[in-house]
Amino acid sequence: MIFNKKFESMPRAELRDLQLSRLQKMVVFAYENVPAYRKKYDDAGFNPESIRSLDDVRRIPFTEKSDLRDNYPYGFLSVPTSKLMRIHASSGTSGKPTVVCYTKTDMQVWTECCARLASSAGVSKKDLVQVSFGYGLFTGALGMHQGCEKLGAAIIPASSGNTERQIMLMKDLGSTVLVSTPSYALYIGEMIERLGYDIKDFKLRIGLFGSEASTDEMHNEISRRLNIFTNDNYGLSELIGPGVSGECTEKCGMHINEDHFYPELLNSDTLEPVNEGEYGELVLTTLTKTGMPIIRYRTKDITKLDSSICKCGRTTVRMSKLRGRSDDMLVIRGVNVFPSQIESVLLNMVEVGGQYEIVVTRENYMDKLEVIVEVADGSLLTDYEKLNKLREKIKHNLKTVLQLEIAVKLAEPLSLKRYEGKSKRVHDQRNI
Repeated sequence: MIFNKKFESMPRAELRDLQLSRLQKMVVFAYENVPAYRKKYDDAGFNPESIRSLDDVRRIPFTEKSDLRDNYPYGFLSVPTSKLMRIHASSGTSGKPTVVCYTKTDMQVWTECCARLASSAGVSKKDLVQVSFGYGLFTGALGMHQGCEKLGAAIIPASSGNTERQIMLMKDLGSTVLVSTPSYALYIGEMIERLGYDIKDFKLRIGLFGSEASTDEMHNEISRRLNIFTNDNYGLSELIGPGVSGECTEKCGMHINEDHFYPELLNSDTLEPVNEGEYGELVLTTLTKTGMPIIRYRTKDITKLDSSICKCGRTTVRMSKLRGRSDDMLVIRGVNVFPSQIESVLLNMVEVGGQYEIVVTRENYMDKLEVIVEVADGSLLTDYEKLNKLREKIKHNLKTVLQLEIAVKLAEPLSLKRYEGKSKRVHDQRNI
């Protein structure tokens, strides 16, 4: 089903005219209402009223995550806080979150975008949608909640964790749609088998998965275990949250809601456009966001685009599953983790040394992160009680910043490898 045929199936020429009109207005709006943009554009000598074609977008300076961190919390806000309806946040590299703000209009756009991607997967008012994302400042849960609710579906806000209870609710309430990370969906499938349930006794039919990259192979395994149609979607908190793009039932790429987000695909090194069908870094511009416009945002996500008309009838461009990222950010169970976040926590603790390693593994399709850190005082290793207290303290401090449980291993002083050149802190053993 196409939720909004006017925009999702708009002829490409008309869509590009709409994008240009909205881009012109958005750039001027941002310049007039966001001091951070005014300074950035003035410093670059860019005139916001000089946009004459979509190609002119390339003259606009980029926005990066560091800009949002440097202007924490409200530096990119374009309206008074009295006009805001919702505030969300994602983790930041120094412990300060990246704040994202929504006006009433933004909430309406966000809800529609999420409704579009849920509808494209086959969700309808007949469904019972179990949302197994964590509720809170994270945009995933409430974004998909309100989108599916707009379709008329009933929502079961189960949140994340307590998997046995999740499965009980899923079976007893007759959930037909699961919203979660793909890795958690796979774990649910494994637990269903482990607990002795028969998947035929469940009514699940659709899985809406996002918040972390996943392969076709993982989707196939989820589909086999849960007997459902799996659907991939994509979004960023900085832009809006979930709702930027999503697969349709043809499963040939994720349709970008181009009337609200203008996509570019660039070579990460040269920052020049790549040809259609080639991989590049996705750069996105919000065309309708009124509370916190984000213009030419470097997502650092590597994908490719296809503008051919889909068999489903939508004309919006499709992005492939993410190939990876152009920076060193790790995505662990749907949470963005920067090595610098971990370093900041560790080096602020006098009980540990300056050497550490980050080991990422994947067990039963679930990503796991372990931090190995040297203790400052070697004698501590002979005192189990003190050692355990330090380990728990480190775990607590890391969770406070990352909102994620991380395994911690304490090592003897001088036991970790030293490097004469650039050190290798991260050991990613997932073989993605």
